[in-house]
Amino acid sequence: MRPAEFSPEEIVAAGEALVAAGRNVTGFALRQKVGGGNPNRLKQVWDEHLAAKNTTEAEPVAELPVEVAEEVAAVTKSLTERLATLAVELNDKAVKAAERRVAEVLRTAGEQREQAERELVDAAQTVDELETRLDESQAEVESLERRLSEAQSHGQAQAVELAQLRERLVATEQAARATADAHEAVRSELDAARRDAGVKIEALRGELAEQKAKAAADAQAHADYRARMEQDAARITELLGQAKEARHDASEAREYAAKLAGQLEAVQAQNATLLAAVQQRSDRGSGGK
Repeated sequence: MRPAEFSPEEIVAAGEALVAAGRNVTGFALRQKVGGGNPNRLKQVWDEHLAAKNTTEAEPVAELPVEVAEEVAAVTKSLTERLATLAVELNDKAVKAAERRVAEVLRTAGEQREQAERELVDAAQTVDELETRLDESQAEVESLERRLSEAQSHGQAQAVELAQLRERLVATEQAARATADAHEAVRSELDAARRDAGVKIEALRGELAEQKAKAAADAQAHADYRARMEQDAARITELLGQAKEARHDASEAREYAAKLAGQLEAVQAQNATLLAAVQQRSDRGSGGK
């Protein structure tokens, strides 16, 4: 059996604080005051405290002295004549006592019903607060998921652009090789061909430098997007942990976010491979010239 989280002294102190504040002492009110615990147990400890506080010890009844007992025996015969009258009086008193008891029971039942109603109100308020927190967490998770989807779409667009850049680099290298072949074929016009080739090479170098700069800028932009996506993924993980404490259904959102993070890592790995291929191709082109 798990030990109690809060001592009776702490629970009684919380109940007295609620009474001092003019609030109803319910199980959920005690739970909010002490910061946790079973509402039923908290209310039971408080009720036991009130019962112990209101209980008074019955005074012992003194026994009849011997003289009084003898006097009672002496007047027994005369009392016999009054038994009928006393029986009527006792019956009347018993009926009235029973009526008072019924009224007391009804009053106690009414108090218990009102107490139960207050408990239900507190419980409903607590449930509403938890549901509100859960709805807010789920809305934020959905917003972050949309941002992740947009980031993935942008990453795919960058992958297409990087592929196009690689094709342009290949075409540039082929053009450079064609220029070198033409230079060898026209040795008789070496001076003119050399000037023409120099102009073309400088133009190609400028274009290649621009392409390298663009590739570097794209790589930096991709790195920035990846950092933001990792931050968003971390935020999603945190929100999913909070939502899980509120309701078990939030665990499904965290699993979905984990799947998105896996897809994001796959896209990042593919982009990194494409960038490495482009950089290698650019280095080859620079070395050939």
